[in-house]
Amino acid sequence: MKYQYRPRGVCSYALEFELENGAIHNAHFEGGCHGNLQGICSLVEGMPAQQVVERLKGIRCGRKNTSCPDQFAKALSNAEEDAFLNG
Repeated sequence: MKYQYRPRGVCSYALEFELENGAIHNAHFEGGCHGNLQGICSLVEGMPAQQVVERLKGIRCGRKNTSCPDQFAKALSNAEEDAFLNG
């Protein structure tokens, strides 16, 4: 299923990804540090969402309380919860 998420408190302004059987596919950020975010999306391709959440959750960017990777973890957690609730 395809998900869209609006990151908060970071330079990126949009995130899209698909979850198939708990695995991440076709993740893409708009805005932010393009090379770094493209690298993250490439690294997580096919990985279990829960594993990615565990690795990215809580990462900070400078003095900010969040980061694009942390926002990705939040988006994945929301998507997993949505998938669980809507079965």
